[in-house]
Amino acid sequence: MTIRYLIDTDWVIDHLNQIGRVVNRLKELRPQGLALSSISLAEPSEGVYYSRTPDQSQQALDPFLKDVSVLGIDEEVCKNDSAS
Repeated sequence: MTIRYLIDTDWVIDHLNQIGRVVNRLKELRPQGLALSSISLAEPSEGVYYSRTPDQSQQALDPFLKDVSVLGIDEEVCKNDSAS
């Protein structure tokens, strides 16, 4: 899958909280390829773990992650390609 947009934790949380403008924007961008860093995934995953209803919280997160690539963090990922 091609990755065009790297989203951060706020986008994930706003999507899970059904913030309309975020839900709609991600729906527009998803076909072009969305990615999330492993660090940005850790935060909502921690929220699931500490949730009062972890199974229900995980069931809300899983569909969102279905077509989102999760990127590990290394020096190459951190570099800006436009700088070269």
